[in-house]
Amino acid sequence: MENYTKYKLKGNDELAALLEGKDNLFIVACNKCFKEFVSIDEPDCGEFAKIAAENKKTITGSMTVDFLCNTTQTAQKIADAIPEGTKNIAVVSCGLGVQIIADLTKKPVIAAANSLNYRGHHGMALTKKACDACAQCYLNITGGICPIVDCSKSLVNGQCGGAKNGKCEVDSSRDCAWEKIYRRLEKQGRLQEFIDQPVQLRDYSKVDFKFVNEYVRSIRENRLDGYYGGVHPLERKELSEHIALVRFPDPEIVAIPMSMHAGAPANPVVKPGDEVKVGQVIGEAAGFISSPIHSSVSGTVIAVEPRLHPTRGDQMTSVIIRSDGKNTLHGSVKPHKTLEELTPDEIVGIVRDSGIVGMGGAGFPASVKLKPAKPVDTILLNGCECEPLLTADHRVLLEYADDVIFGLQAVIKAVGAEKGIIVIEDNKPDAIELLTAKTAGFEQIEVCPVRTKYPQGAEKMLIKRVMGRKVPSGGLPADVGVVVSNISTVKAISDAIQTGMPLVERVVTVTGEHIKNPGNYIVKIGTSVKELIEHCGGITGDDVTVKMGGPMMGFTLTDLDVPVLKGTNGIIAVDTDHTEPVACIKCGRCVDVCPMELTPLYFQKYADEENWQGMKDRNVMDCIECRCCEYICSSKIPLVQKIKAGKTAVRGMK
Repeated sequence: MENYTKYKLKGNDELAALLEGKDNLFIVACNKCFKEFVSIDEPDCGEFAKIAAENKKTITGSMTVDFLCNTTQTAQKIADAIPEGTKNIAVVSCGLGVQIIADLTKKPVIAAANSLNYRGHHGMALTKKACDACAQCYLNITGGICPIVDCSKSLVNGQCGGAKNGKCEVDSSRDCAWEKIYRRLEKQGRLQEFIDQPVQLRDYSKVDFKFVNEYVRSIRENRLDGYYGGVHPLERKELSEHIALVRFPDPEIVAIPMSMHAGAPANPVVKPGDEVKVGQVIGEAAGFISSPIHSSVSGTVIAVEPRLHPTRGDQMTSVIIRSDGKNTLHGSVKPHKTLEELTPDEIVGIVRDSGIVGMGGAGFPASVKLKPAKPVDTILLNGCECEPLLTADHRVLLEYADDVIFGLQAVIKAVGAEKGIIVIEDNKPDAIELLTAKTAGFEQIEVCPVRTKYPQGAEKMLIKRVMGRKVPSGGLPADVGVVVSNISTVKAISDAIQTGMPLVERVVTVTGEHIKNPGNYIVKIGTSVKELIEHCGGITGDDVTVKMGGPMMGFTLTDLDVPVLKGTNGIIAVDTDHTEPVACIKCGRCVDVCPMELTPLYFQKYADEENWQGMKDRNVMDCIECRCCEYICSSKIPLVQKIKAGKTAVRGMK
């Protein structure tokens, strides 16, 4: 069965026939539409260029664009890109894209793809039925005007003769499609060519819209399996997923912020001149929702001062330590009792005193999670690592599987849960195989492979996908009997119990197309991001954006002289996106992909109006800031920025 949810490049023989008598081709290919649900690079543009070259055709240029049918975003770009001397435009897109290029350029178009689609219209243009999914595109011979959709009678060989003053006799509000076709062909000097060609017949044996619609409905149900929405950005994990963990060289100086967690910043308990050791407390927790901070090196405190915080963007009190290179352990760093001997409260105490927080990025104190206010029956261990590029947790699963299992057992005991489920996306088959084998003898633990989809690692999505339970609006996982923990977090819990080492280091992926030598490193907290990048060979190319975290939810770094935090799972260097936002076209795709089932298009409208009550009424506080809406937005609106502004305003409302 063909996947008719996306257009497909025509075969070589059919393309060769279409190219006959045509030369000086410019190629336009559409990147995104229903296709965003396929996580591969689309090769159509390059394949067509190769076929054209084999047929001795001159290519004047090519370009690929996102959402070709959003003319407010693409029209001028395409017009500016077409060089002089271009006589024909080859369009690799759905039928709507071909029609738009024909209207925009007024040049002969070649429909290079089979233009099947869904819902009777395609892509962003949800307001107009522009393609009937007839599986036999007439746009090549009709100047880019569709006779099936634009003609009330769907005539394919010329007008019926019933037009009056250029209007259709069936619907006087519509222009006669065939008069438009004749006028355009005449301007292109192709009218006689059309008149002389054989009569075109519509082949009703080909796949039609009704069949396509039913098929698409079935696969959309499959796409939404587990939880609503989500996207499939290019993963690009191949840059680092195969690279084993390496211990990063000890830094000479570490800058350790007193806030690397949700809640109140820690209070520094050391001063300049103090000698400290690895694992020594240098910041005490300032409340219930807070966490202590420990030294990651042994050496001398040289300053306690404000330093730039990488994710907050402002100055935050930090302890600056010059390492002596000895890594002398503090006396408190020693193994605890066995897991069998420890009580649940003792486990929670160890986690609290070790400064362990959620290491997937959120930074919520783990000890608070381990004392839920409601009964919990299941621990979900998040091994999805659904962000593109990042491979830190993947490597931890492969290289510290036994520690991960031990940490999960500790969490199960602390919470009093009945079982633990290690959830791993199916793009990590080696981790699934290894953990399945290692947990075979554990009655309380199972491995659950899940279909890869972003943002599957978010707590509420994971619970919905694996347990079929929906966390209520404003609620917590414990409200549905679940606690979710991260792979690196339970590894840190294992270390704290078995060796006594608090959270002073973590695994960080350094990767991206602009990192010379990507890798996965065990890094001491407080290490400079700049040192990390330089160790990896530096940044290649120009116009590069560096982020802490992944490309979807990561924080852009304007200054690389900032420290690695407890929640730093990656440092990435990627292309800078200079696309300018334009007005919302109300396509609704942000609604289609929002995993929280919200309506982001209203958030941008209300934010611009400062209608904070409107944002509150539409549950803006439920947004998890996953950026699915921003990723899919054809107008490139900074939706998450507007959502954050709305959240801040809502919190300040009386």
